[in-house]
Amino acid sequence: MSQTVPPAELRRLFFRVFPAVALAMFGAALDQTIVAAALPAIARSLGEVERISWIVVLYLVANTVAAPVYGRLGDAFGRQRMLLVALAAYATGATLCAFAGSLTTLAAARVVQGFGGGGLISLSVALIAEVVPARERGRFQAYIAAVFTTASALGPVLGGVLTGYFGWRSIFLLQIPLSALAAWLAVTRLGNAARGRSKGFSFDGWGLLLFAAFVAPALMALDQARQLTTGPLLVAAGLACLAGLALVLLLRWERRAPDPLLPLGLLGNPTVWRANLMSACVAGAFVGTIAFLPIYFTAVRGLSPAAAGLALLPLSACAGFGAIASGTLLARTGLLMRWPGIGLSLSATLLALVSLGLGWLPLPAMAALLGLVSAGFGMSFPMVQVAVQVAAGGSQLGSATASVQFTRSLGAATGTALLGAVLFGALTLAGGDATRLFVALVNQGPPALAALDASAEAAFRAEMVGAFRAVFATAAALVLFGAWLSTRVPLRRV
Repeated sequence: MSQTVPPAELRRLFFRVFPAVALAMFGAALDQTIVAAALPAIARSLGEVERISWIVVLYLVANTVAAPVYGRLGDAFGRQRMLLVALAAYATGATLCAFAGSLTTLAAARVVQGFGGGGLISLSVALIAEVVPARERGRFQAYIAAVFTTASALGPVLGGVLTGYFGWRSIFLLQIPLSALAAWLAVTRLGNAARGRSKGFSFDGWGLLLFAAFVAPALMALDQARQLTTGPLLVAAGLACLAGLALVLLLRWERRAPDPLLPLGLLGNPTVWRANLMSACVAGAFVGTIAFLPIYFTAVRGLSPAAAGLALLPLSACAGFGAIASGTLLARTGLLMRWPGIGLSLSATLLALVSLGLGWLPLPAMAALLGLVSAGFGMSFPMVQVAVQVAAGGSQLGSATASVQFTRSLGAATGTALLGAVLFGALTLAGGDATRLFVALVNQGPPALAALDASAEAAFRAEMVGAFRAVFATAAALVLFGAWLSTRVPLRRV
């Protein structure tokens, strides 16, 4: 699309496509925060609170594996068709989640849902990128960011309310009509958009298998390592070796595959890999914090699910405002990586302050700080997409957009697992019954501490605060590294 397209024509093209993809993006963005708000209730219902983070992690693993698949198939067979496939898989997974009878069944259903969700955002963003030129995308970022802002803002509140009044299963049932409506809009509004070119295309099945063989063991290794005992650490070491072997084989295969799942030439571009790594760090801190904050609010602060959802609202909602600000600044100045550097530096500083003040910080002040943290995160979101798409060029638009999605999902999954390892590791290192009491408190609520005298309960609550302080400090370190990476991206202006 030429940069000289008249503004009126750009608006017409954008709003032809946007309603069709907005609802798909909305459902994908809603999923992470609405499920996070229900995690304590799911833990109480199904047990195994020490593995509850895998409800988020396994969704993200499937999301990560699926993203490059949709990117390649979208380029070959058309993004409209693949969007419908993704919506069907997503709705099927949501239905299975709603009727799951155990944590294992729910986790398996989340894999199905995640495989559908892996295509929703990447396909939607690629469809928009076909319509709007790189620099001008900043002018339309307000509409794109509004979808994520609305979904992220509604997620914690809606998740808390639905869980409190109708049970946690209702949050998955809600996704079914949303997916059906999104499919109807895709059929009626996209028409012949992005049909793709399938002639001579061969899907890289071996690449998909090796990619999955790398992602899944790597994240399982993190889950085992968090227990900090000899047996699980040995298992983690074995899984890490398996993941490393799969990665070596994957890289060797992708160099000679006729239609590689992961185009290594593109991924090796300094702008692409550095921007994607920055995005992975931000996603790890963002999604990981959202996953564990409801547990902090309910277990440490004693809030109800609905109140915890409200307390989580600033962190989940304000990223969109940062995205709007950076998108507008991009359109006015053409500067690309300056704005993520500023925003992420602010976020890292504020996360460190939250970590230091966690034991005494009032809830309103904590919520306000987390809102500013979220806005800083948001300033990086559109900039990464634009940088990677410009560096890749039009011929690899689908793969470039998918690379952002799968590295972001991989970062979110790794970050969530890492923060879980830090949380339970800190409780384990505290000694005594801290880990057992924490699990009992999440499962049973305040009655779990009834047998403790006042001094023992105070000591245990101090141990919990210390563990969550370590979680926030780790998130701050991830974001600080992301801020540094923003200064190393070669593409500075568009």
